[in-house]
Amino acid sequence: MKAVQLVEVGRPLQARDVPAPEIGPADVLVRVKAAGICHSDAHYRAGVSRVHPLPMTLGHEVAGVVAQIGAEVRSLRVGDRVCLHYMATCGQCAYCFRGTEQFCTSGQMIGKHRDGGYAEFIRMPARSVFALPDEIAFEHGAIMMCSSATAFHALRKARLQPGDSAAVIGAGGLGLSAIQLAQAMGASQVFAVDIKESKLELARQLGAIPIDARATDPVAQIMRHTSGRGVDVALELIGLPLTMRQAVLSLAIGGRAALAGITQQRVEIMPYHELINKEAEIIGVSDHLAQEIAPLLEYARQGRLNLAPIVTHTIPLDADAINATLDELEHFGSAGRTVIKMDN
Repeated sequence: MKAVQLVEVGRPLQARDVPAPEIGPADVLVRVKAAGICHSDAHYRAGVSRVHPLPMTLGHEVAGVVAQIGAEVRSLRVGDRVCLHYMATCGQCAYCFRGTEQFCTSGQMIGKHRDGGYAEFIRMPARSVFALPDEIAFEHGAIMMCSSATAFHALRKARLQPGDSAAVIGAGGLGLSAIQLAQAMGASQVFAVDIKESKLELARQLGAIPIDARATDPVAQIMRHTSGRGVDVALELIGLPLTMRQAVLSLAIGGRAALAGITQQRVEIMPYHELINKEAEIIGVSDHLAQEIAPLLEYARQGRLNLAPIVTHTIPLDADAINATLDELEHFGSAGRTVIKMDN
């Protein structure tokens, strides 16, 4: 089968012919219909985050159709429309047992520790495969499995309640989902902070109050819009020390800053004035949970999470096109998301 793989760190991905996966008794073979191209994939190609072993088929945002099931699988049938949780987990360790399977002691992330969705087929344990409602397009189902799911997890970790105000720092793929999900969860106001006009315009169309961080101090603007109070929840989705500080500084008394952006740099916080004196919280966000996929899919099925404005480009399973998209992501790209759409 055809696959696009990371063969050497720091080099472009390559199109290669590889054997189709063989499934075990508890596995499912999925014919890939759509695979999202995530900013994390640009990190993997650049070597910011280690991928092992190489060569590796990237792609952890995947939707498709069940092509084959293992002898022990009862929950799925050949021909079912499905989307894939990003982790292949054991289902038996303490982390899996309590529903925090992102820390599974033997878990493998697709597209990083085992072959992912930049291919015609992918093998996954049945426990990581979820039915995709007919109302949701494959390309939308694919990106929901990372950007939307991580945004949802961040909002849940931050304990967003109806009536809370929220700031979303970074109006890319995660941010545009976070804006809609915060509204669906009852947020009274949602601010979108970014430096790109096209992203801010999309955020405005989705109902957020846009704040251009190039033209103004975003913290000062949030304080002005909230009469000096600040926001109850701030999501940081970029991964820069500056924006992480902005998330903390924008908080109201009792506010929660959920940090999902990835950085290897230190972030300076003044504990008394910026945290203790407000009883504010900084919360780490690590990906998302399988148990969150069902409610997330329901938001999309109901139209409360609309991915149509977010998926702005589709490309074929072509190495040059994928590398060009990753190049754009390395420079924080344009508004919206690009998805590989298969013609199989």
